[in-house]
Amino acid sequence: MIFLVFFFPCISFFILSLFQKKLSQCILGIIGITSILFSSCIVLYLILIFFYGHSQFYIYNFFSWIDTDNLKINFSFLLDSLSVTMLGLVSIVGLLIHIFSYWYMKCKNDNARFFAYMNLFMLSMFILVLADNLVLMYLGWEGVGVCSYLLISFYYNHNINFRSAMKAFIITRIGDIFLLISIIILYTEFGTVDFISLNFLSNSQLICHNKLLYCITGCLLLGSIGKSAQFPLQTWLSDAMVGPTPVSALIHAATMITAGVYLIVRTHFLFILTPIVLYIIGIIGCITLVISSFSALVQTDIKKILAYSTMNQISYMFLALSVEAWQASILHLIAHAIFKALLFLSAGSLIIACKNEKNIFKMGGSIHQFPFLYFCFLIGGASLISLPIVTLGFYTKENILFSLLNSHHIFLFTMGLLGGLITSIYTFRMIFSIFNNSNIDLINKNSGFMHDFPLIVLVLFSSLFGVLIFSIFDFMLPEQNTVYLSKFVVSIITSVFSILGLVISYYCWIKNIELLKKCLKNTFFSTICLLFSSGFGFDYIYSLLFKKSYIYISKLFNRDPLGIILSQLEFLSCFCNKFLLISENGKLRWYICSFMIGILLFFFIIESLNF
Repeated sequence: MIFLVFFFPCISFFILSLFQKKLSQCILGIIGITSILFSSCIVLYLILIFFYGHSQFYIYNFFSWIDTDNLKINFSFLLDSLSVTMLGLVSIVGLLIHIFSYWYMKCKNDNARFFAYMNLFMLSMFILVLADNLVLMYLGWEGVGVCSYLLISFYYNHNINFRSAMKAFIITRIGDIFLLISIIILYTEFGTVDFISLNFLSNSQLICHNKLLYCITGCLLLGSIGKSAQFPLQTWLSDAMVGPTPVSALIHAATMITAGVYLIVRTHFLFILTPIVLYIIGIIGCITLVISSFSALVQTDIKKILAYSTMNQISYMFLALSVEAWQASILHLIAHAIFKALLFLSAGSLIIACKNEKNIFKMGGSIHQFPFLYFCFLIGGASLISLPIVTLGFYTKENILFSLLNSHHIFLFTMGLLGGLITSIYTFRMIFSIFNNSNIDLINKNSGFMHDFPLIVLVLFSSLFGVLIFSIFDFMLPEQNTVYLSKFVVSIITSVFSILGLVISYYCWIKNIELLKKCLKNTFFSTICLLFSSGFGFDYIYSLLFKKSYIYISKLFNRDPLGIILSQLEFLSCFCNKFLLISENGKLRWYICSFMIGILLFFFIIESLNF
């Protein structure tokens, strides 16, 4: 059964790649969707077997992948509560995005290449999630990186798409190098990269005093922040929005962007032994939370707003990881994947209706023109800002904030509340700006089963219905022994900040928009907005430190410095040759004089040495 999870997207990838010119666009789309549908059905079956069988974990070994005298790596998969949960999330949300993609790509060409890349991406993510060792996980890790490059640059005729894809590829590779270093050190020091074996070693206190443990977890952290777009490797995410919108929904909602969080949770037994690294995770989460929140506040591109909000929500997961609230982090990961996929797909539908316009002040229309999309945006946005009681995001973010407060991290808790306030402001700034435009030339309204079904399912799971489903599986149980009165107080505070941000947004962008425009014309405010819109200038700083220095060194080597040195030696040799030619004048007295001077110098040197 586990084999079939990988078999269907794999065989679909090869069919789409080999027969793309022999099959119709409709058939190609159906093949791409059906393969993920079969895999999702098998995943649901595996989830039922695993949870109702009360298994702790299960390892299935396919074959010995690498087998040498000093190294043995199996191609085997681990089924436990974490991997099964992530597998269900990736497959179900991925299936809904594939269904929506069929509608999205129906008027576009190259469906075969699109669905081939999407299926290969899903295959890589399955490997990443189910791998029972770090080397096999690294295979899936690199696979999603390559597929993200291919999907971001899908419209490769536009130069900006290629540049954005290359930027994402290079920056995430920086983190991948550190992940590879951590794998090498782990195997060198402990002789294994299997998660079960490493967990046993950590529990038996056999590795807790190892001096390289901080180096290992530090490298794992750097690998995680590269994939999850956290400070200081966060600059690629907003530029990656140039690909098709379903790609943004898949990569930056449910799969690749969450891989960093999954890696830390999967290796949490190592991070527990390095509390300083855990504290650094919290600091990184805080910095990214501030950068992403204020950057989203001034963006005009709808997809970039959603990109910064993704970065923002991943920061909350990092805050939870810093206080060892592993379950709270994964719960918010699941909730975020659901409501962010809803927002991205709704945005894609709206962009098509507005003839590919992405500026929130130039797109959209009245609420009556897009009632269904307006409802989708309301539910997705409400869950994003953690609107109390009725949204899934409220319960998962509340768990994180309560974990921070319960661990006595007041600063992290305060930053979480501040981030929630700004999230509420920029989310409803986007919604109010889009759905209060008028006199915009629109194309036909969006409809159809392939369009509506994924959005309806995501709306249901983003709302109170999703909370009920979570409650059935006891996902909302707190991790520590908690005082429920304190949790109730946290809920009240979280709700106040969410509603306050909504009110501020309504007051600024509906009631007093003219006053706001006058304020923005002020030089100081315009400078601040420019700083925020540029992502706090990190692209400029990195360009100055790395890109320009690299170009300078490249030009220096392009001039062939070794050749310059050799040419100088050639010049010196020619100069000496010309000097010696002076003595070749054909005069006997010059030769005798030179001979005598040479003898005198010779005797002088000998006498000096004897002395």
